[in-house]
Amino acid sequence: MTDELRSFVDGQAGRLSLNRPKALHALNLTMVQAMAHALLAWRNDPAVRIVMIDHAEGRGFCAGGDVVGIANNVAGHEEAARAFFFHEYRLNHLMYTYPKPGVAFMDGVTMGGGVGISCPCRYRVATENTLFAMPETAIGIFPDVGGGRYLSRLRGRLAQFLALTGARLSGAECKALRLATHYLPSASLKEAKHRIAADPYRVEAILDELAIDPPEAPIMGRLALIDKCFASNSLNEILAALDAGATVGDTWCAKEAKTIRAKSPTACSVTLKLLVESPMNLHFIDEMKMEYGIMVRLIRHPDFREGVRALLIDKDNAPRWSAPAEVDSFFEPLPRDEAWSPFPANNSEAFQ
Repeated sequence: MTDELRSFVDGQAGRLSLNRPKALHALNLTMVQAMAHALLAWRNDPAVRIVMIDHAEGRGFCAGGDVVGIANNVAGHEEAARAFFFHEYRLNHLMYTYPKPGVAFMDGVTMGGGVGISCPCRYRVATENTLFAMPETAIGIFPDVGGGRYLSRLRGRLAQFLALTGARLSGAECKALRLATHYLPSASLKEAKHRIAADPYRVEAILDELAIDPPEAPIMGRLALIDKCFASNSLNEILAALDAGATVGDTWCAKEAKTIRAKSPTACSVTLKLLVESPMNLHFIDEMKMEYGIMVRLIRHPDFREGVRALLIDKDNAPRWSAPAEVDSFFEPLPRDEAWSPFPANNSEAFQ
């Protein structure tokens, strides 16, 4: 256990509570490994029937990974960055294949790594405080942590829209798009956790009993336009479609075109290919292997450090992107001795 992650057993529930409020509970390597340690310990423990994931104080559920530290490490210590993603993806895969149900309380900012630890859960609870997004293209990378799998299975062309623009979804929109299974008022979460810990077999009934009808989800009124403008798998063709809408006075099209042009063009093109390739991966392990290979190459690309500098360090919001790179090379399998692998089946070998 670390001060940045509270892990404990509450009744019949294993509890993981993120505790980095000043960083909106963004994950670092210590937290990732602590979460994995707890889950591995509980995997075969008959006293733990369910796992609940939430956050301590503050407005973030989990605002991604600690990319500032990662980007700084890449400058001279690529191994540190590789280690973070290697272990984060192991955690993601462990959660995706976990034999016990998970409940994620997405009561706040849920971005990047926060998506990676909530989407594998069988029950995903949104509230009026939820703000869900995959904004990675803004810092020169792509929607990872299983994002290719989760986004590509949404209806229509939502995946392309969400991944390229980094659009922020409300809790009501998450529920409407089935990214969340339930919508609860934040005032009911304490009761929900208490009742689930005491009676985990009734988790779905408990959440159903406490759920309320969410407010209107504005994105539902734009689905047809999203499908039309994001129909292509080519970045240039998507921008052309948005520009065409903008020329006839559609302010939404103009805004989204401007948003995408502010992102890394290489990251955007890689992302579009990811969303084509991901549905063809039969198993989540294949998704993680592919994503790790992509990430290892993108963190070497200058757009990653430049994006982190412009958005998170200097905060001038004026990244100077490199010329678009050839995309297929990012998807080449890594050499076997560099490739990603999941945790071994034997818990005792997991961290050797």
